[in-house]
Amino acid sequence: MRLIGTWKLLMLAALAIAMTDGCKSKETQTAEGGKMAAKSDEKKMAQIQRTDWGKTKDGIPVELYTLTNKNGIVAKITNYGATLTELHVPDKDGKMGDVVLGFDNLAQYEKDSPFFGATAGRVANRIAKGQFTLNGVMYQLATNNGPNHLHGGIKGIDKAVWKAVTAPTKDGPAVQFTHTSPDKDEGYPGKLDITVTYTLTNDNEVKIEYKAKSDKATPVNLTNHSYWNLGTPAAGDILDHLMMINADRFTPVDTTLIPTGELLPVKGTPMDFTKPMAIGSRINEKPLPGGGYDHNYVLNGKAGELALAARVTDPKSKRTMEVWTTEPGVQFYTANFLDNVKGEDGVVYKKHWGFCLETQHFPDSVNHPSFPSTILEPGQTYSQVTVHKFYVSK
Repeated sequence: MRLIGTWKLLMLAALAIAMTDGCKSKETQTAEGGKMAAKSDEKKMAQIQRTDWGKTKDGIPVELYTLTNKNGIVAKITNYGATLTELHVPDKDGKMGDVVLGFDNLAQYEKDSPFFGATAGRVANRIAKGQFTLNGVMYQLATNNGPNHLHGGIKGIDKAVWKAVTAPTKDGPAVQFTHTSPDKDEGYPGKLDITVTYTLTNDNEVKIEYKAKSDKATPVNLTNHSYWNLGTPAAGDILDHLMMINADRFTPVDTTLIPTGELLPVKGTPMDFTKPMAIGSRINEKPLPGGGYDHNYVLNGKAGELALAARVTDPKSKRTMEVWTTEPGVQFYTANFLDNVKGEDGVVYKKHWGFCLETQHFPDSVNHPSFPSTILEPGQTYSQVTVHKFYVSK
């Protein structure tokens, strides 16, 4: 009887140990499963990757930053010109595609770029004859666009190598670029310190924040000069894209694309995009140099407050982009001067292969007192925000 009792005790002890080990095994499995799930979640988390992207022809190292949000949207931005080089967003079938025109390498941006994705300035757009008078002094800038000054001159901030720091935020991955344009740079007065921050939000937005300060009074008008094609550049021209621009007026121009000073209604003209219209539906009704749109629209929103500027949809892919801005105007440009430019992946970009929506103050504002002022005084801070939001339309 004692032997049997002892045997039972041994059996019960072994069973208890097995049960304990089993529980530990389940706990270990749960913990390991948690680690695996955590690793899976990490893949979904926003990411920032920095890579070397070669050197300029002057030997300055350049970097490329790849931002990925929690939804898998990918933006690539280089510190050469604080330039957006790629943006991959999904179509109606979930297929990712790059919706900006760009190049495969730095050398092409240095040699061939018509401001693809660049931060343009000090003064984006045109200044008539490259001249303006400020505080009784007449300034002469380079005339690099026919008789006029365009996008900051021969070597504007789009051709500078900016300093960059990654700046993760609660909204998504971000990179902050800074650059100092010295006094008399391209003929402009004052030392201008510029900060441009790109954030790829988890709401599938590219948010661009601009700030600048100067030690002398100087004109400032910054913008991003991306060429968009929501079907991807390989799909061809953008003439079937449906465009809505939230503007009842525009600034008519002369033959050199300098505003006349008037603010005219768009209603009843080919300039009217207050309701969605195919970009190419009336593009030949108002002949322009280069054949197409290259006009500033006077936005209906209140300057300084973030408001909808435009909405564009590609009818095939159903990709839609909304542009929101604090700026008073947006330059709508249909890539009229693109002429067989070899871009990313060997795609040859042609006329109307992309469109630009450059949020900014009006062209030649420095010579039009009736336009919103572009003059930045010492002690003031230039500030503007533009947001590009992406989604798929039904």
